[in-house]
This record gives sequence, structure tokens and C-alpha cells, in this order.
Amino acid sequence: MIDRDGYRPNVGIIITNAENQVFWARRCRCDGWQFPQGGIQRKETAEEALYRELYEEVGLEHGQVEIRGRTQGWLRYDLPRAYQRPSGTRRFRGQKQVWFLLRLMGCDADVRLDRSSAPEFDEWRWVDYWSPIDAIVDFKRQVYQSALTELAPLLLR
Repeated sequence: MIDRDGYRPNVGIIITNAENQVFWARRCRCDGWQFPQGGIQRKETAEEALYRELYEEVGLEHGQVEIRGRTQGWLRYDLPRAYQRPSGTRRFRGQKQVWFLLRLMGCDADVRLDRSSAPEFDEWRWVDYWSPIDAIVDFKRQVYQSALTELAPLLLR
């Protein structure tokens, strides 16, 4: 599902622990680290996509996390042409994302990267809240900066 401007609706997921560190995961078969994220399917709300992606990519279920908040609007990034795949009649430019801030209510052992038949990640760790901004690929950096900045006040709740 691509909008008229060429962006695919998507959710970004920032999971925090009790020390306000964030969940940082390495994509399978490469050395790229990122937050979990995934597309919003037709007739699916952003929150429904959040829980589906959370389970598929991280193995966490509804009761194991608490939603602390979400970004007010869409945050967009353009995908470099080298990463773009054909998308039918509309030109695919990138992602438009609603970001959610979650608190892990369970324990680290609840994280399961193997729930999907095609896992997204093969390793994860907790990192300082702001460190992903410097570690993420360039084309996602502004979105990460915007999401983390907007959601940071919710860490104190």
C-alpha cells in the first residue's frame, strides 16, 4: 500500500526498559542495527500494526509492553534508489511512519527473535536512549532524531 506521494505507511517501535535504555536490534544477514518497524496493512490501524510487528519481529505480546505514547503525525524518509524495489504503478519513495514508545513490562527473556518463519533480527541489546541517532543509516537519521525527541518527555511518566 503506497500513498499518492510514494510513501508506504509504517510503524516504528521504540521499546524501553526500566533504565530508559532502548531496544536495539541487528538485521539478519547484515551488520545494520535499527529499531523494529513494519508496514501497516490495509484495514489495519497503526496500533494493530504495532502489536503484529512487535510479535513478529521481537516476540513480545500485548500484555508484555505498555504504550507510553506515539508521535503526533507521520515522519517520512526517502529510501535511496539502490534499496528501492518496483512497486507497481506508483513510484515508491520511502516510508511514512508513526512511532510508538513502549515500556517492556516483562523481562529480557520474553524477547524472542525467532517467532517468525523469516526472522528480521538475529541479535539485540539495550543501548542509551540517544545513541541510535548516531548509529542508524544516514537516510533514517532525521526520522530517528525527530521520533526520539518528540517521545523523550514520555520517559518520565
